[in-house]
Amino acid sequence: MSPHPIKSHLLFLLLIFIPTSFVVAQEKSSWRMATSSELQAVLPTRAPVEKERIETEMRTASGIIDSKGKIIAGVVLITAGYSADGKYSHYLVVQSPISFGSVSLASGNYVIGWQRGEDDLVVNFYDATTGQERGTVVAHRLTTGTRVEAFRIWPPSSNPILQIGRFAIPYVLESRPVN
Repeated sequence: MSPHPIKSHLLFLLLIFIPTSFVVAQEKSSWRMATSSELQAVLPTRAPVEKERIETEMRTASGIIDSKGKIIAGVVLITAGYSADGKYSHYLVVQSPISFGSVSLASGNYVIGWQRGEDDLVVNFYDATTGQERGTVVAHRLTTGTRVEAFRIWPPSSNPILQIGRFAIPYVLESRPVN
């Protein structure tokens, strides 16, 4: 007696989709929080921003790193006294393509600036070397009771967001190079 055709098709579909979801789960879990020594190895104490070298506040550094050693990390800039004061607030190192909403960032160095809205932040991404704007996204307020962070990138396995203060921007790690 042959197996029921519907059961055979279901089994076939399960065999196709289970390995795919397992691979996606493994890919997400390959990213973890970067250690302070890993952050210090990639984040400068004086960030090259346009024509200046702006001091960073290393105690605010945060980042994620994958199993291949690629890191996405950022730190607060101390902009008082620099021409960037009021325009940029954070320095971001990207070694693996990432997207924040409609803003896709390839490997490189970026600066972030923001303006406070009614109940959100309008966040701008710029190329650190040239100051050229790469795009704008809106960060939404996190729920009440959420810890305030000057800057934090959460690993994709827990909560894939970039947090600035009480606000968050979801991100997506790209598997292909971004232009």
